Amino acid sequence: MSHTIAVIGAGGKMGMRVSDNLVKTDHVVRYVENSPAGRERTIAAGRELTDAAVAVADADIVVLAVPDLALGAVTAELVPQLRPGAIVLTLDPAAAYAGLLTTREDVVQAVAHPCHPSVFLERTTKEEWADTFGGIAAPQDAIAAVESEDPEHARIVEETVRAIYAPVIDVHFVTVKQLAQLEPTLVETVACMIGSLLNEALHEAIHTMGVPEAAARSILYGHTQVALANGLRGDNPFSDACLIAMDYGRESIIKEDWKKIFRDDELDKNLARMLHLDHIER
Repeated sequence: MSHTIAVIGAGGKMGMRVSDNLVKTDHVVRYVENSPAGRERTIAAGRELTDAAVAVADADIVVLAVPDLALGAVTAELVPQLRPGAIVLTLDPAAAYAGLLTTREDVVQAVAHPCHPSVFLERTTKEEWADTFGGIAAPQDAIAAVESEDPEHARIVEETVRAIYAPVIDVHFVTVKQLAQLEPTLVETVACMIGSLLNEALHEAIHTMGVPEAAARSILYGHTQVALANGLRGDNPFSDACLIAMDYGRESIIKEDWKKIFRDDELDKNLARMLHLDHIER
């Protein structure tokens, strides 16, 4: 089914990704961008720009591909202009969970976020291997939350999510709070931090310990795959010696109370820092 979709921030990093996929669909898409650089990128991509008021007036879905810090001002301006029954789709849960968005009872609020291609994805082409972020060639899952009990709204959101993050395998529905617990806590606070830590450790091995870079990268890249496969899927047991080294690493690097990051008050603290707020009000 074809829908009218307005993309706000169409010339930004995420806006371009979303627009590149939507242009391949049968949906009627209107592109909105305020920044000069973003407008140039949109036009260079062969897409026509539309004023925000015109774009959202009869839109079925308004995709807000703008930074979290701008969502409060953007929704304050646009939500009052939407038709009853329209769906506002943000691409990150932080601002929605923090209550920073302007809402209306007759406008549906939804959030969606890509899972990115899994480290365990079976890739078969060079294009799939090159697409580590997703939305181009490598299939990925997506997470969505819809603040409506009408299954039709969920269906429309899923259609939109499958279009903007294509190719998509599954769309998993959760609550806005659960999505915030996944992103940032599970994947940014933990997984992305560990990825950065791995890079720091690699730097130490090369520049402090003096290990040849090619050797250090080869052993880290291979063992990272083994660590993820064994740790997350149980493909093979870690050796006894490895378990001892892992215990040493946990004792030396990880705080005993680290699991507090999954508490509601710590989630609020984390999101407040991300959104540059003193605190999040409930």
